[in-house]
Amino acid sequence: ITISHSNGNQLFTANGEVITFEGFLKVYEYSEKENESENGKSKLLPSVQVHQELNMDTAQAVQRFSLKPPRYTEATLVRKLEELGIGRPSTYAPTISTIQQREYIEKGNREGEERQYNLLVLSKTRQISDKSKTEMSGVEKAKLFPTDIGMVVNDFLLESFPDIMNFQFTATVEKYFDQVAEGELEWVRLIDQFYKAFHPAVLEATAYSGKKVGSRLLGNDPKSGRPVSVRIGRFGPLVQIGTAEDEEKPLFASLRKEQSMDSISLEEALDLFKLPRELGSFEDKKISVGNGRYGNYIRYGNQFVSLPEEIDPLEVNLEQAIELVKNKQEEDRKKIISSFEQDPELLVLNGRYGPYITKKGQNYKIPKKTDPATLSYEDCLELIEKQSGDSSVKKGRKITRKKPTKKK
Repeated sequence: ITISHSNGNQLFTANGEVITFEGFLKVYEYSEKENESENGKSKLLPSVQVHQELNMDTAQAVQRFSLKPPRYTEATLVRKLEELGIGRPSTYAPTISTIQQREYIEKGNREGEERQYNLLVLSKTRQISDKSKTEMSGVEKAKLFPTDIGMVVNDFLLESFPDIMNFQFTATVEKYFDQVAEGELEWVRLIDQFYKAFHPAVLEATAYSGKKVGSRLLGNDPKSGRPVSVRIGRFGPLVQIGTAEDEEKPLFASLRKEQSMDSISLEEALDLFKLPRELGSFEDKKISVGNGRYGNYIRYGNQFVSLPEEIDPLEVNLEQAIELVKNKQEEDRKKIISSFEQDPELLVLNGRYGPYITKKGQNYKIPKKTDPATLSYEDCLELIEKQSGDSSVKKGRKITRKKPTKKK
Protein backbone atom coordinates (compact mmCIF):
# COMPACT_ATOMS: atom_id res chain seq x y z
CA ILE A 1 0.00 0.00 0.00
CA THR A 2 1.35 3.47 -0.94
CA ILE A 3 0.25 6.40 1.23
CA SER A 4 0.86 10.05 0.28
CA HIS A 5 1.33 12.89 2.75
CA SER A 6 -1.00 15.89 2.72
CA ASN A 7 1.79 18.37 3.55
CA GLY A 8 4.48 17.15 1.20
CA ASN A 9 5.59 14.83 -1.57
CA GLN A 10 6.79 12.04 0.70
CA LEU A 11 5.35 8.59 0.06
CA PHE A 12 4.93 5.93 2.73
CA THR A 13 4.63 2.25 1.89
CA ALA A 14 3.31 -0.72 3.84
CA ASN A 15 3.80 -4.36 2.83
CA GLY A 16 1.57 -7.17 4.00
CA GLU A 17 -1.62 -9.06 3.29
CA VAL A 18 -5.24 -7.98 3.21
CA ILE A 19 -8.00 -10.53 3.85
CA THR A 20 -10.75 -10.00 1.27
CA PHE A 21 -12.56 -13.30 1.90
CA GLU A 22 -12.25 -15.12 5.23
CA GLY A 23 -13.01 -18.61 3.93
CA PHE A 24 -11.84 -21.26 6.39
CA LEU A 25 -10.62 -18.52 8.75
CA LYS A 26 -14.24 -18.12 9.90
CA VAL A 27 -14.08 -21.50 11.64
CA TYR A 28 -10.34 -21.57 12.27
CA GLU A 29 -9.02 -20.15 15.53
CA TYR A 30 -6.66 -17.63 14.00
CA SER A 31 -4.01 -16.24 16.35
CA GLU A 32 -1.89 -13.15 16.08
CA LYS A 33 1.30 -15.23 16.46
CA GLU A 34 0.57 -17.08 13.23
CA ASN A 35 0.35 -13.72 11.49
CA GLU A 36 3.76 -12.47 12.60
CA SER A 37 6.78 -12.24 10.36
CA GLU A 38 10.33 -13.14 11.39
CA ASN A 39 10.91 -9.73 13.01
CA GLY A 40 7.75 -10.06 15.09
CA LYS A 41 5.73 -7.50 13.09
CA SER A 42 2.22 -8.25 11.84
CA LYS A 43 1.96 -8.96 8.10
CA LEU A 44 -1.82 -8.39 8.05
CA LEU A 45 -2.94 -4.98 6.77
CA PRO A 46 -6.37 -3.38 7.20
CA SER A 47 -8.71 -3.38 4.21
CA VAL A 48 -8.56 0.08 2.61
CA GLN A 49 -9.85 1.69 -0.59
CA VAL A 50 -8.08 3.81 -3.19
CA HIS A 51 -8.17 7.57 -2.26
CA GLN A 52 -9.37 6.68 1.24
CA GLU A 53 -8.29 9.30 3.80
CA LEU A 54 -6.09 7.94 6.57
CA ASN A 55 -5.34 9.66 9.86
CA MET A 56 -1.98 9.26 11.54
CA ASP A 57 -2.08 7.47 14.87
CA THR A 58 1.66 7.28 15.56
CA ALA A 59 4.79 7.46 13.44
CA GLN A 60 7.95 5.60 14.36
CA ALA A 61 11.55 5.94 13.25
CA VAL A 62 13.53 2.83 14.19
CA GLN A 63 17.31 2.64 14.17
CA ARG A 64 18.49 -0.11 11.84
CA PHE A 65 21.90 -1.71 11.34
CA SER A 66 23.48 -3.05 8.17
CA LEU A 67 23.23 -6.82 8.00
CA LYS A 68 26.14 -9.08 7.16
CA PRO A 69 25.56 -11.65 4.40
CA PRO A 70 23.63 -14.62 5.81
CA ARG A 71 25.53 -17.86 6.33
CA TYR A 72 24.72 -20.86 4.19
CA THR A 73 22.52 -23.77 5.14
CA GLU A 74 22.67 -27.03 3.19
CA ALA A 75 19.73 -25.86 1.07
CA THR A 76 21.10 -22.39 0.29
CA LEU A 77 24.55 -23.84 -0.45
CA VAL A 78 23.04 -26.25 -2.99
CA ARG A 79 21.16 -23.32 -4.55
CA LYS A 80 24.42 -21.36 -4.82
CA LEU A 81 26.18 -24.31 -6.46
CA GLU A 82 23.35 -24.52 -8.99
CA GLU A 83 23.68 -20.79 -9.75
CA LEU A 84 27.43 -21.14 -10.31
CA GLY A 85 26.96 -24.23 -12.48
CA ILE A 86 29.11 -26.34 -10.16
CA GLY A 87 28.32 -30.02 -9.70
CA ARG A 88 25.23 -32.01 -10.54
CA PRO A 89 22.20 -33.03 -8.42
CA SER A 90 23.87 -36.37 -7.73
CA THR A 91 27.06 -34.70 -6.41
CA TYR A 92 25.63 -31.94 -4.18
CA ALA A 93 24.98 -34.10 -1.11
CA PRO A 94 28.34 -36.00 -1.28
CA THR A 95 30.22 -32.70 -1.71
CA ILE A 96 28.68 -31.13 1.40
CA SER A 97 29.06 -34.39 3.34
CA THR A 98 32.76 -34.62 2.43
CA ILE A 99 33.71 -31.14 3.64
CA GLN A 100 31.81 -31.81 6.87
CA GLN A 101 33.58 -35.14 7.43
CA ARG A 102 36.96 -33.48 6.87
CA GLU A 103 35.92 -30.83 9.43
CA TYR A 104 36.34 -27.94 6.99
CA ILE A 105 32.87 -26.77 8.00
CA GLU A 106 30.55 -27.55 10.89
CA LYS A 107 26.81 -27.21 11.31
CA GLY A 108 25.74 -25.38 14.43
CA ASN A 109 24.01 -22.50 16.16
CA ARG A 110 25.20 -19.12 17.40
CA GLU A 111 23.38 -17.50 20.30
CA GLY A 112 24.12 -13.93 19.21
CA GLU A 113 24.32 -10.99 21.59
CA GLU A 114 22.03 -8.31 22.91
CA ARG A 115 22.33 -4.80 21.47
CA GLN A 116 20.50 -1.50 21.97
CA TYR A 117 18.69 0.51 19.32
CA ASN A 118 16.89 3.88 19.39
CA LEU A 119 13.21 4.38 18.63
CA LEU A 120 11.67 7.81 17.90
CA VAL A 121 7.86 8.00 18.22
CA LEU A 122 5.71 10.88 16.92
CA SER A 123 2.29 10.92 18.64
CA LYS A 124 -1.05 12.42 17.56
CA THR A 125 -0.27 15.50 19.63
CA ARG A 126 2.95 16.05 17.66
CA GLN A 127 5.10 15.09 20.65
CA ILE A 128 8.33 13.19 19.93
CA SER A 129 9.60 10.65 22.44
CA ASP A 130 13.00 8.97 22.30
CA LYS A 131 13.12 5.40 23.55
CA SER A 132 15.97 2.93 23.89
CA LYS A 133 15.21 -0.74 23.34
CA THR A 134 17.18 -3.95 23.07
CA GLU A 135 17.16 -6.78 20.55
CA MET A 136 19.11 -9.95 19.90
CA SER A 137 21.64 -9.64 17.10
CA GLY A 138 23.57 -12.34 15.27
CA VAL A 139 21.35 -15.29 16.20
CA GLU A 140 22.00 -18.12 13.75
CA LYS A 141 20.41 -21.56 13.77
CA ALA A 142 21.38 -24.68 11.81
CA LYS A 143 23.93 -22.78 9.71
CA LEU A 144 27.24 -23.93 8.20
CA PHE A 145 30.33 -22.35 9.80
CA PRO A 146 33.90 -22.58 8.45
CA THR A 147 36.41 -24.12 10.85
CA ASP A 148 39.97 -22.91 11.41
CA ILE A 149 41.44 -25.77 9.42
CA GLY A 150 38.89 -25.16 6.66
CA MET A 151 39.93 -21.52 6.31
CA VAL A 152 43.64 -22.42 6.33
CA VAL A 153 43.15 -25.08 3.64
CA ASN A 154 41.05 -22.67 1.57
CA ASP A 155 43.70 -19.91 1.79
CA PHE A 156 46.44 -22.38 0.82
CA LEU A 157 44.50 -23.65 -2.21
CA LEU A 158 43.60 -20.13 -3.36
CA GLU A 159 47.24 -19.09 -3.19
CA SER A 160 48.65 -22.24 -4.79
CA PHE A 161 45.96 -23.05 -7.38
CA PRO A 162 44.11 -19.79 -8.18
CA ASP A 163 43.01 -20.94 -11.65
CA ILE A 164 41.62 -24.28 -10.46
CA MET A 165 39.88 -22.70 -7.45
CA ASN A 166 38.10 -20.30 -9.79
CA PHE A 167 34.34 -20.99 -9.92
CA GLN A 168 34.36 -20.55 -13.70
CA PHE A 169 36.98 -23.28 -14.11
CA THR A 170 34.88 -25.80 -12.19
CA ALA A 171 31.73 -24.92 -14.14
CA THR A 172 33.62 -25.24 -17.45
CA VAL A 173 35.06 -28.64 -16.50
CA GLU A 174 31.53 -29.85 -15.75
CA LYS A 175 30.59 -29.06 -19.36
CA TYR A 176 33.66 -30.93 -20.60
CA PHE A 177 32.62 -33.95 -18.54
CA ASP A 178 29.22 -33.87 -20.23
CA GLN A 179 30.93 -33.82 -23.63
CA VAL A 180 33.07 -36.81 -22.63
CA ALA A 181 29.95 -38.70 -21.47
CA GLU A 182 28.24 -37.97 -24.80
CA GLY A 183 31.28 -39.08 -26.80
CA GLU A 184 32.00 -35.60 -28.20
CA LEU A 185 35.37 -35.26 -26.43
CA GLU A 186 38.15 -37.76 -25.69
CA TRP A 187 38.89 -38.00 -21.97
CA VAL A 188 42.62 -38.63 -22.60
CA ARG A 189 42.89 -35.32 -24.41
CA LEU A 190 41.04 -33.52 -21.60
CA ILE A 191 43.28 -34.99 -18.89
CA ASP A 192 46.41 -34.20 -20.93
CA GLN A 193 45.45 -30.53 -21.25
CA PHE A 194 44.69 -30.32 -17.54
CA TYR A 195 47.92 -31.92 -16.28
CA LYS A 196 50.21 -29.82 -18.46
CA ALA A 197 49.26 -26.79 -16.37
CA PHE A 198 48.46 -28.63 -13.13
CA HIS A 199 51.71 -30.56 -12.62
CA PRO A 200 54.04 -27.50 -12.40
CA ALA A 201 51.60 -25.89 -9.95
CA VAL A 202 51.74 -29.01 -7.75
CA LEU A 203 55.55 -28.94 -7.70
CA GLU A 204 55.52 -25.27 -6.71
CA ALA A 205 52.89 -25.88 -4.01
CA THR A 206 54.91 -28.81 -2.62
CA ALA A 207 57.88 -26.50 -2.09
CA TYR A 208 55.61 -23.92 -0.46
CA SER A 209 53.90 -26.42 1.87
CA GLY A 210 56.98 -26.50 4.12
CA LYS A 211 56.06 -23.04 5.36
CA LYS A 212 53.71 -22.45 8.27
CA VAL A 213 50.41 -22.01 6.48
CA GLY A 214 47.81 -19.93 8.29
CA SER A 215 50.14 -18.84 11.11
CA ARG A 216 49.24 -15.51 12.77
CA LEU A 217 51.47 -13.53 15.12
CA LEU A 218 49.56 -12.25 18.17
CA GLY A 219 52.35 -10.40 19.99
CA ASN A 220 55.02 -11.15 22.58
CA ASP A 221 54.82 -12.98 25.89
CA PRO A 222 55.31 -10.31 28.61
CA LYS A 223 57.19 -12.78 30.84
CA SER A 224 59.72 -14.20 28.37
CA GLY A 225 59.53 -11.68 25.53
CA ARG A 226 59.15 -14.54 23.05
CA PRO A 227 56.68 -14.28 20.12
CA VAL A 228 53.18 -15.70 20.58
CA SER A 229 51.51 -17.09 17.46
CA VAL A 230 48.48 -19.19 16.56
CA ARG A 231 48.53 -21.88 13.88
CA ILE A 232 47.21 -25.27 12.83
CA GLY A 233 48.94 -28.23 14.47
CA ARG A 234 48.64 -31.98 14.15
CA PHE A 235 45.54 -32.12 16.36
CA GLY A 236 43.97 -28.80 15.41
CA PRO A 237 44.52 -25.08 16.12
CA LEU A 238 47.05 -24.20 18.81
CA VAL A 239 48.93 -21.31 20.38
CA GLN A 240 52.74 -21.37 20.37
CA ILE A 241 55.14 -19.36 22.53
CA GLY A 242 58.60 -19.13 20.97
CA THR A 243 60.01 -20.63 17.79
CA ALA A 244 61.85 -23.81 16.85
CA GLU A 245 65.06 -21.77 16.47
CA ASP A 246 65.04 -20.65 20.13
CA GLU A 247 67.39 -22.27 22.65
CA GLU A 248 64.40 -22.90 24.92
CA LYS A 249 61.78 -25.26 23.50
CA PRO A 250 58.51 -23.68 22.32
CA LEU A 251 55.41 -24.00 24.52
CA PHE A 252 52.10 -25.19 23.04
CA ALA A 253 48.45 -24.98 24.12
CA SER A 254 45.34 -26.09 22.22
CA LEU A 255 42.59 -23.61 21.48
CA ARG A 256 39.30 -24.18 23.27
CA LYS A 257 36.37 -25.41 21.21
CA GLU A 258 34.61 -22.03 21.17
CA GLN A 259 37.77 -20.10 20.16
CA SER A 260 38.87 -19.23 16.63
CA MET A 261 42.29 -18.53 15.12
CA ASP A 262 40.95 -15.38 13.45
CA SER A 263 39.52 -13.76 16.56
CA ILE A 264 41.64 -14.96 19.52
CA SER A 265 43.53 -12.16 21.27
CA LEU A 266 46.98 -12.21 22.89
CA GLU A 267 45.43 -12.12 26.38
CA GLU A 268 43.10 -15.05 25.60
CA ALA A 269 46.01 -17.00 24.11
CA LEU A 270 48.19 -16.52 27.20
CA ASP A 271 45.30 -17.66 29.43
CA LEU A 272 45.46 -21.07 27.73
CA PHE A 273 48.88 -21.67 29.29
CA LYS A 274 47.30 -21.48 32.75
CA LEU A 275 45.94 -24.97 32.02
CA PRO A 276 46.20 -27.62 33.32
CA ARG A 277 45.30 -25.98 36.65
CA GLU A 278 45.35 -27.92 39.92
CA LEU A 279 42.22 -27.37 42.03
CA GLY A 280 42.98 -29.51 45.10
CA SER A 281 42.31 -33.08 46.16
CA PHE A 282 39.33 -35.34 46.87
CA GLU A 283 39.58 -38.67 48.68
CA ASP A 284 43.40 -38.54 48.52
CA LYS A 285 43.44 -38.00 44.74
CA LYS A 286 44.40 -34.78 42.95
CA ILE A 287 41.81 -32.90 40.91
CA SER A 288 42.86 -30.62 38.06
CA VAL A 289 41.23 -28.92 35.08
CA GLY A 290 42.73 -29.00 31.60
CA ASN A 291 42.08 -28.57 27.90
CA GLY A 292 42.55 -31.41 25.44
CA ARG A 293 41.84 -32.40 21.87
CA TYR A 294 38.15 -33.00 22.63
CA GLY A 295 37.55 -29.98 24.87
CA ASN A 296 37.88 -29.00 28.51
CA TYR A 297 37.96 -31.70 31.19
CA ILE A 298 38.33 -32.43 34.90
CA ARG A 299 41.02 -34.97 35.78
CA TYR A 300 40.56 -37.02 38.94
CA GLY A 301 43.38 -39.51 39.32
CA ASN A 302 43.21 -41.54 36.09
CA GLN A 303 39.59 -40.57 35.43
CA PHE A 304 38.60 -37.82 32.99
CA VAL A 305 35.27 -35.97 33.18
CA SER A 306 34.11 -33.59 30.43
CA LEU A 307 33.60 -30.02 31.56
CA PRO A 308 30.23 -28.53 30.46
CA GLU A 309 30.54 -25.75 27.88
CA GLU A 310 28.90 -23.20 30.17
CA ILE A 311 31.66 -23.59 32.81
CA ASP A 312 34.87 -21.63 32.22
CA PRO A 313 37.93 -23.85 32.94
CA LEU A 314 39.77 -20.80 34.29
CA GLU A 315 37.03 -20.10 36.83
CA VAL A 316 35.84 -23.58 37.89
CA ASN A 317 36.47 -24.30 41.58
CA LEU A 318 37.13 -27.46 43.61
CA GLU A 319 33.51 -27.84 44.78
CA GLN A 320 32.17 -27.75 41.21
CA ALA A 321 34.81 -30.25 40.09
CA ILE A 322 33.98 -32.68 42.94
CA GLU A 323 30.29 -32.52 42.04
CA LEU A 324 31.07 -33.33 38.39
CA VAL A 325 33.27 -36.26 39.45
CA LYS A 326 30.56 -37.64 41.76
CA ASN A 327 27.94 -37.36 39.01
CA LYS A 328 30.23 -39.21 36.60
CA GLN A 329 30.89 -41.97 39.14
CA GLU A 330 27.14 -42.36 39.74
CA GLU A 331 26.53 -42.60 35.97
CA ASP A 332 29.22 -45.27 35.67
CA ARG A 333 27.68 -47.27 38.54
CA LYS A 334 24.27 -47.17 36.86
CA LYS A 335 25.86 -48.24 33.59
CA ILE A 336 27.20 -51.52 35.03
CA ILE A 337 24.48 -54.18 35.27
CA SER A 338 26.72 -57.14 36.15
CA SER A 339 30.39 -57.94 36.66
CA PHE A 340 32.04 -61.32 37.29
CA GLU A 341 34.88 -62.40 39.56
CA GLN A 342 35.93 -65.07 37.04
CA ASP A 343 36.82 -62.37 34.48
CA PRO A 344 36.93 -58.66 35.49
CA GLU A 345 37.09 -57.67 31.80
CA LEU A 346 33.69 -59.22 31.11
CA LEU A 347 30.83 -56.82 31.92
CA VAL A 348 27.12 -56.46 31.23
CA LEU A 349 26.48 -52.76 30.62
CA ASN A 350 23.66 -50.33 29.90
CA GLY A 351 24.43 -48.55 26.65
CA ARG A 352 22.96 -45.83 24.51
CA TYR A 353 21.07 -48.38 22.42
CA GLY A 354 20.27 -50.81 25.22
CA PRO A 355 22.12 -53.41 27.34
CA TYR A 356 25.10 -55.30 25.91
CA ILE A 357 28.06 -57.49 26.87
CA THR A 358 31.61 -56.21 26.57
CA LYS A 359 34.89 -58.12 26.82
CA LYS A 360 38.37 -56.84 25.98
CA GLY A 361 37.01 -53.92 23.96
CA GLN A 362 34.59 -56.05 21.93
CA ASN A 363 30.81 -55.60 22.29
CA TYR A 364 28.16 -58.31 21.93
CA LYS A 365 24.38 -58.02 21.61
CA ILE A 366 21.92 -59.37 24.16
CA PRO A 367 18.69 -60.87 22.73
CA LYS A 368 15.68 -58.57 23.24
CA LYS A 369 13.67 -61.16 25.21
CA THR A 370 16.57 -61.80 27.62
CA ASP A 371 16.73 -59.96 30.94
CA PRO A 372 20.38 -58.73 31.14
CA ALA A 373 20.31 -58.78 34.96
CA THR A 374 19.72 -62.56 34.97
CA LEU A 375 22.69 -63.43 32.75
CA SER A 376 25.27 -65.63 34.44
CA TYR A 377 28.95 -65.80 33.56
CA GLU A 378 28.33 -68.96 31.52
CA ASP A 379 25.39 -67.32 29.70
CA CYS A 380 27.61 -64.42 28.67
CA LEU A 381 30.33 -66.73 27.37
CA GLU A 382 27.76 -68.64 25.37
CA LEU A 383 26.44 -65.44 23.73
CA ILE A 384 29.98 -64.31 22.96
CA GLU A 385 30.78 -67.69 21.42
CA LYS A 386 27.67 -67.60 19.21
CA GLN A 387 28.39 -64.10 17.93
CA SER A 388 32.15 -64.42 17.54
CA GLY A 389 32.26 -68.04 16.42
CA ASP A 390 35.20 -68.68 18.78
CA SER A 391 34.72 -71.96 20.64
CA SER A 392 37.78 -71.23 22.79
CA VAL A 393 35.87 -68.51 24.71
CA LYS A 394 34.33 -71.00 27.15
CA LYS A 395 37.69 -72.49 27.95
CA GLY A 396 39.20 -69.08 28.50
CA ARG A 397 42.06 -69.74 26.10
CA LYS A 398 42.71 -69.62 22.41
CA ILE A 399 43.12 -72.79 20.39
CA THR A 400 46.32 -72.67 18.39
CA ARG A 401 46.23 -74.64 15.20
CA LYS A 402 49.38 -76.34 14.00
CA LYS A 403 50.59 -75.23 10.63
CA PRO A 404 50.82 -78.07 8.10
CA THR A 405 54.40 -79.19 7.55
CA LYS A 406 55.81 -78.63 4.14
CA LYS A 407 56.94 -81.69 2.22
CA LYS A 408 60.42 -81.53 0.88
